[in-house]
Amino acid sequence: MINFGLKRRCHKMQEKFAVVEDPRQQGYVKHKLCDILTMVMCAVICGLDELGAVVTYIQNRAAFFKENFGIASVPSKATFSRVLRMIDGGKVAKIMVNIMKEQLGEQGDVLAVDGKAVRGTGKGGDPNTNLQIITAYLTESGVVLGQEKIHEKTNEIPVFQEMLDNLNVKGKTVTADAMHCQKETCRKIVEREGDYLFGLKGNQGTLHDNVALFFENTPSGFDIETFATLEKNGGRLEYRRCRKLAQLNWLEQKDEWPGLKTVFAIDRRVTTRKGTSEETGYYISSSDFSPKKLLEIAREHWKVESMHWMLDVVFSEDFSAFSSEETHITLNAFRKYALALHRAYLASVPKKCAVKTNMLNCLLDDSLLLRVIACG
Repeated sequence: MINFGLKRRCHKMQEKFAVVEDPRQQGYVKHKLCDILTMVMCAVICGLDELGAVVTYIQNRAAFFKENFGIASVPSKATFSRVLRMIDGGKVAKIMVNIMKEQLGEQGDVLAVDGKAVRGTGKGGDPNTNLQIITAYLTESGVVLGQEKIHEKTNEIPVFQEMLDNLNVKGKTVTADAMHCQKETCRKIVEREGDYLFGLKGNQGTLHDNVALFFENTPSGFDIETFATLEKNGGRLEYRRCRKLAQLNWLEQKDEWPGLKTVFAIDRRVTTRKGTSEETGYYISSSDFSPKKLLEIAREHWKVESMHWMLDVVFSEDFSAFSSEETHITLNAFRKYALALHRAYLASVPKKCAVKTNMLNCLLDDSLLLRVIACG
């Protein structure tokens, strides 16, 4: 029996794809672009990452797509390949971002930003020409609020600054690695009523050295708040301590950084059977959170890196054999949506399993695939 609520949602999703411009000559079009994108998206949710496997799956599920999506016939492999090469991947990515926000919401107060290179897409095998995509990721829900291709002749910094013009950062703390610790980036975030939390390295002139020197030789009379955690996982013992300083009258560059309220240090000590390693990282923030909260937010950033890791491990993105950059951008957006859906579904059911296992279950069970698509 068809679940008409699910069917309406499926058709609504197809309607969103209808705004993607179809570059084909319309008089010769047999298969609608929205149908092609819908079928590929379902295959990606099932964990398929190679065009031959995607097409074989779709061909074997022709009745399923006709019943639930109203798709009358399945294109050939050549048609799938040609259409994915021709369409605007950036447009598809924006649609998927909007679908994620509408379906799964924008819960979470930490927005982690990180770039990822799709290895193997470089021209002539040159890794410097690999396709790179920067993503703004809500760490609580796994929803992507924005993503952009990084053009070959630029880098992440200006692309992220342009993204901020369209990102809703109000009430959120934006985290990114040290390259994004830029005055203009901080200004845009604060003006849009968000907060920032950035690591420091040598690319900010003497700021890193001044902050490090102060924490190493703090004069008397300064109140440093601290919070520490100790975690044991198997044979790994990890100690973390956050030292926060809100008194910034000593910092020469204070007024140069929009909204700056806090500098802090995170000391890390990891002990394993092989020995002990120690390191200290230094950060700035426009918030005046407690050291406990600052430590939590700093640690949240790893979730966007984990998402990028899953794109490689679960979907083998770095080994994707497609030659078209537009195809890679489209499939990258589908994969992020798939991860967000599986995460939301698994959070709603009592019996948990790994994301990859749930993808396999969707491949084998059409009714589960529909439930995953409908979650949120």
